Amino acid sequence: MYPDLSYIFHDLIGTARDNWLSIFKTFGMFLVFAILTAAFLLHREMKRKAKQGIFTPEKVKVKENAPATTWDLISNAIFGFILGFKGFHAIFNFADLQRNAADFLLSAEGNWPMGIAGALLFAGLKYWGSRPQDGKKTKVKTVEMYPHDRIGDITVIAAISGVVGAKIFALIEDLPSFFADPVGTFFSGSGLAIYGGLIGGFIGVAWYARSKKIPLVPLMDAVAPALIVAYGVGRLGCQFSGDGDWGVTALAQPDWWFLPDWLWSQTYPHNVINEGIPIEGCDVNYCRQLAEGVYPTPLYESLGAFAIGGILWAIRKRIAIPGVLFFIYVLLNGIERFWIEKIRINDKYNVLGFEWTQAQIIAVCLVLIGIAGIVYFVNQDKKNSATSA
Repeated sequence: MYPDLSYIFHDLIGTARDNWLSIFKTFGMFLVFAILTAAFLLHREMKRKAKQGIFTPEKVKVKENAPATTWDLISNAIFGFILGFKGFHAIFNFADLQRNAADFLLSAEGNWPMGIAGALLFAGLKYWGSRPQDGKKTKVKTVEMYPHDRIGDITVIAAISGVVGAKIFALIEDLPSFFADPVGTFFSGSGLAIYGGLIGGFIGVAWYARSKKIPLVPLMDAVAPALIVAYGVGRLGCQFSGDGDWGVTALAQPDWWFLPDWLWSQTYPHNVINEGIPIEGCDVNYCRQLAEGVYPTPLYESLGAFAIGGILWAIRKRIAIPGVLFFIYVLLNGIERFWIEKIRINDKYNVLGFEWTQAQIIAVCLVLIGIAGIVYFVNQDKKNSATSA
């Protein structure tokens, strides 16, 4: 496994493990790849729908040769403060950053003088750099902005609200720890629940779409393939880092199995959570592996997500009823997660006599929501067709 970038480069070119590259965690990198993948696919689909006339442009007024706004100065000051506050603190406490980058960056510790200096510097640069040119008047022009032109804003909002949602759902799974240390637990770098991320991201993007008058239902259809493919990319991060999202102890490999052994079970050596028994002769930071092979469920989920993504991408042009594609995604997502939970390690809850994990409970809800959504939009289309006839 590759808990961070130093382990990847060690296998590729033989450099030392646990060097300065260890601040770049494998799971975090794949999370970034997942966000970029979703943004790329969503942009393509939104642009296609704009050509079909489904998404129309909004007229936006843009000022030329105008001074920086108050928000411009505040946002630059915030960025400069964070850079100075955490950047200089990291230089003098690199070992702490190297040990746990997420906890280090999310903590309240930092260099206050350099943070204030950074805020003043960046706000000042923005102020002086945006001063109106002498002899030129401020002009206001109107430009057309399509929804796909806002992909940067949509991506940032989805990422932030998704992380918050993932954190909240993870805290619900472990309320005793949260009540014991609310601030420390919430701002720790560990503990993210994927369904919380999807729900949080949906709420954030829906709010933004409404504020910008972007039709929500076509946006939902456009984002469906992007979401599931990005989910698969994110699960690869779980697999390669060994973050504990693996399955139960694998049964003995059957005689008919013709695929590679690592697709049946793995012991996750050098896993990022340092779980298991010591690896003989290992002298680096991550020196443990599981005593018994377990099912590599993150890999199974990635393969399932890519398959679902391929199906949605293939049928997206054939489904003319708005909303149906998104709820097909919801349905397939729920089915995939419900069954993978049967071989994953997770706390179970008694629900109406059934022993289900939190993810299975949500997955069942998603299946029901998916079916209901498909039926609703198909019926709405029939009613609209009958009315127009």
